[in-house]
Amino acid sequence: MFLEQGVKPQNHFWKYLLGSVFIITASFVGQIPFSIAVLYKSFKENAVFPTDNDLALKMFQPNLTLFLVMLSFVFAFAGIYFVVKYMHHQTLLSVTTGRKKVDWNRILFSFVLWALFSVISFFVLYFQSPEKFVWNFKLVPFLILAVIGTILIPIQTSTEEYVFRGYLMQGFANLDKNRWFPLVMTSLIFGSMHILNPEVTKMGYIIMVYYIGTGLFLGIITLMDDGMELALGFHAANNLIGALLVTSDWSVFQTHSIFKDMSEPSAGADVILPVVIVYPILLFIFSKKYKWTNWKEKLTGKIDESDNEVSEFLNLN
Repeated sequence: MFLEQGVKPQNHFWKYLLGSVFIITASFVGQIPFSIAVLYKSFKENAVFPTDNDLALKMFQPNLTLFLVMLSFVFAFAGIYFVVKYMHHQTLLSVTTGRKKVDWNRILFSFVLWALFSVISFFVLYFQSPEKFVWNFKLVPFLILAVIGTILIPIQTSTEEYVFRGYLMQGFANLDKNRWFPLVMTSLIFGSMHILNPEVTKMGYIIMVYYIGTGLFLGIITLMDDGMELALGFHAANNLIGALLVTSDWSVFQTHSIFKDMSEPSAGADVILPVVIVYPILLFIFSKKYKWTNWKEKLTGKIDESDNEVSEFLNLN
């Protein structure tokens, strides 16, 4: 039902291309405050305007940088709402879930599960090699980080989920009336969007296995659960706990986190293990809790367009 809600004769694929351009443009508009801040500081300090994204991100103290960068996702989310409502004439609910309302308990369960796993796995690494980490905690900067992160990071992660597991997944379903094509395409695009991250420069392209594998995992739980709730909770926990718990000089964001990783990045088992071991375990947990069945049909089957009448009824304002 989730994919079917976006499969309509009037939802031509060119609309998704145009909608994507609109969302990207909205994101660029949201980057204007950051660009103005960089320009102002460069002028004030008689410095050269940085052309390197990494240098620009390090011009301000971490909390201000995080706030300015996260603003672009607020604008992008507004762009998603506008495109879904006025270009596709759907409700935001219709690109969120196949249920009659958003299941917040699913979001919470996924968030808590992955948050606990992230914290436990970090401390396992910490106690194995404590020399790789330093205590980075400063009360006031951390509290400011906690406020900014708690408000804006879920908006950032939700924006990405609505783009990839919601909007584009339904868009690719319109292009090719099956389930495997949207799953594969959104996973590949999601992974490719991270290719400019500094982690890729440090670790090499092998880390793309992790990014694409994560996109595939999020797509699978969305299709199997007939909605994005589990993906929303997982993604929010992943980014928020990461920002609060540990930072490094080579990650895409430096934050006033509790710990700082001083080790040199390397692509080892930590890149492969989540994809081949951890994610399958999570799939098992989710499948047992939510009683998933008929995996082949839900992940690779054809889309039944006869359900469109039901979808239309659910999408009514």
